[in-house]
Amino acid sequence: MKGDEILLPADHPAARFITQDIALCADDRPTLLMIAEPDAWGCLEAAATAVGARLLGSVCLEEAAIRLDRIAHVDMIVLCCARPHAALPGLLTRLDAMAAANDAALVMVTSMDCLDIAYAHHRAPATQWLCDPRDTELAAAITLGLRMRERDPLLRDIGREGDSARIDRLSEEVGRIARALDVLTERSEAAQRPEGSWLAERQGGYVAQPAAASLAPVGDELTAGHIRALLRTRRLRDHFLPPDMFADPAWDMLLDLMAARLSGEQVSVSSLCIAAAVPPTTALRWIRQLTDRGIFVRQADPADGRRVFIALSDDAAAAITQWYVARRRILRDEL
Repeated sequence: MKGDEILLPADHPAARFITQDIALCADDRPTLLMIAEPDAWGCLEAAATAVGARLLGSVCLEEAAIRLDRIAHVDMIVLCCARPHAALPGLLTRLDAMAAANDAALVMVTSMDCLDIAYAHHRAPATQWLCDPRDTELAAAITLGLRMRERDPLLRDIGREGDSARIDRLSEEVGRIARALDVLTERSEAAQRPEGSWLAERQGGYVAQPAAASLAPVGDELTAGHIRALLRTRRLRDHFLPPDMFADPAWDMLLDLMAARLSGEQVSVSSLCIAAAVPPTTALRWIRQLTDRGIFVRQADPADGRRVFIALSDDAAAAITQWYVARRRILRDEL
C-alpha cells in the first residue's frame, strides 16, 4: 500500500474488478452486475447496453460471492443459471437477503432444467423471473427493474407491495407486446406462402372425438380422471381456434394441481409451468401471484432439499370440488 493507493499484483483475482470500478466511477448511469456462465455474457451484456445501464461486470457463479463482497452499491443484479451449479444455492440465499434489504433489484433468468432448484432457494417477492426468455423480454425486465429503482427510496419502502404488483403488470404487458410482434412476424411470413385454410393448418389431420363424449354422465365422486378429461378438452380447442383467444393459465394450473391432489402426486414448479400452456415466464408470474394469495402453497421435497413442490391449498381444493358438483348438475339438467 502506498499512501491511499492499494497496490495489487496484476494476476490477483480482485485486480480486474478494481480496474473496472475505477474506469466506471464517473459514470452516473444505473449500475448492473451480470452473474452467468461465460458463454452467456455476450447476450446479457448486449441487453444491458441496449437499455442504457452501466455494466459493472460479468462474472461466473464461482466468482459471484467475491464480487458481491466488493460492491458498495449496485442497482440491479441479473443472475442467469442455465444448468444446476454447486454455487447456486448459497448464492440464491444471499440474493434473497439483498432483496429483503432492498439493496438491489433482481432479475432471475433460468432454463427449465434449473428452474426447480432456483425456485426452491429464492423467495424474494419482487424478483422478476424469466424462463428461457427472448432478448426483448430480458431487455424489458432490466428496464422495468431499473425504472422502479429510480423512484424515491422512502416512497419505494412504503409501497413495496404495490411496486411488485406494478412490475408484474408491466412485465406481463411487455410480454404480451413481444408475443404480438412474433405473431405479426409469422403472419408476414405466412403471406408469402400459398393460400390455405388456417383452420385446416391448425387441425393438421387431427380427428376430434364427438363433443358429446366429454359430457357423459359421471359418478358422484370427483376423480383425477374427471379433471384430466377437462384439461384434455381445453387443449382440444387449440386444434380449431387460435390458442391466445383462451389463454387462462391460472385455471389450467388449478386443474392440474387438483388432478395431482386426487391421485396423490406431487407437482414441481417446472411441471406446473408446462401444464399452464403459456410461456414459462408468464406461468411463473401466475404461480407467484397465486401463492401470495394463498391459493397455491409451497411444499418442501422431503427427499431433496434443493427443490419445492407446488400444491393447492385446502380451501382452493374444496372450492374446485364444489364447482365441479355444480357444473355436473347443470349438465345433467340440460341433457
